[in-house]
Amino acid sequence: MSESIRGIPVFAARSEGASRRRRAARPTAREWARHTALFILTALTATWAGTMSAFWSLSDAPQVLVASPATPLDYILFIPRQLFGELGAGALYSFAHPSLIFDGAIFALALLAILLAHEAGHYVACRLYGVDATLPYFIPMPPPFMAGTLGAFIKIRSPIPSRRALFDIGVAGPLAGFAMIIPVAVAGLLTTTPQALPLDATGMIRFNDPLMLQLLAWVLGVRDLANTAPNPFYFAAWIGLLVTSLNLMPVGQLDGGHAVYAFFGARVHGLVGRVAFLFVLLLAPLGWFLHGAPTGVVYALLLFIMLRLRHPRAEDERDSLGLRRTLVALFTLLVFLLSFLPFPLTVS
Repeated sequence: MSESIRGIPVFAARSEGASRRRRAARPTAREWARHTALFILTALTATWAGTMSAFWSLSDAPQVLVASPATPLDYILFIPRQLFGELGAGALYSFAHPSLIFDGAIFALALLAILLAHEAGHYVACRLYGVDATLPYFIPMPPPFMAGTLGAFIKIRSPIPSRRALFDIGVAGPLAGFAMIIPVAVAGLLTTTPQALPLDATGMIRFNDPLMLQLLAWVLGVRDLANTAPNPFYFAAWIGLLVTSLNLMPVGQLDGGHAVYAFFGARVHGLVGRVAFLFVLLLAPLGWFLHGAPTGVVYALLLFIMLRLRHPRAEDERDSLGLRRTLVALFTLLVFLLSFLPFPLTVS
């Protein structure tokens, strides 16, 4: 991860007296080894997930047939047997067709670049303000989880010195990640191929396109985006936008919650968080009935957990954020609107 302070947006002011007197601890060799191992393991599980996604998207993929359950134990084991059967079939097919593994590696590279950019934004902003923070923890998660990872996070180990520091550290991550998403999305859109869905298609998962991908498709002249086959770059950009929108929700200790707290204080932060949670909770049944997917329930569960976590106070909350940060906040809101989808998946 780059620690170049020159790469930090200009809104992260370095001249604050409290910040200059601080110096964050540097990672030890043991910490580098631990975080590097997690990164490599996540790269492997993301490659595996990308390979399986490519396998499942094939129209001529081998079918795995599990015997119909006849006993209570069979019913319990039916889904695990089906899942492990498909994972095994996918592995055998992929080794016979290495292009699928190559697609999986491209997906992992693109997705981890987005996640790394996001965490680098947080980490370098922390170092700029003298806030002690860990290197990114990457969380591996093998298939059937479609991304191969639960994302990444850094752990802040010292107090936030000011409102400005809280705002800058909070928004630096999603803005850096969004900047990385753009070239990945462009690569995905420029390499799309048409895909005609059968009229009687059932049990298919459709990835609905956030506004950012729709606008880029229009600029690049990609027509009928809904009927194109997802490729590794597109898939990574789609997940990156989903992660960005989730992080920018104005709740709890999410990045959007940090920004709201820094701008409006604890009272408004709590109120906005509860309103956002109720909004998502109301959308959950619509997603189930209209799109056949429980994504709204996942959103609501995440926000409920975030609401239960108390937001830490900055050491000095008297400083003003100023015009530059107000403009950055408006741009961050635009990034959220370009990334957010209330119903990201449709299951036919």
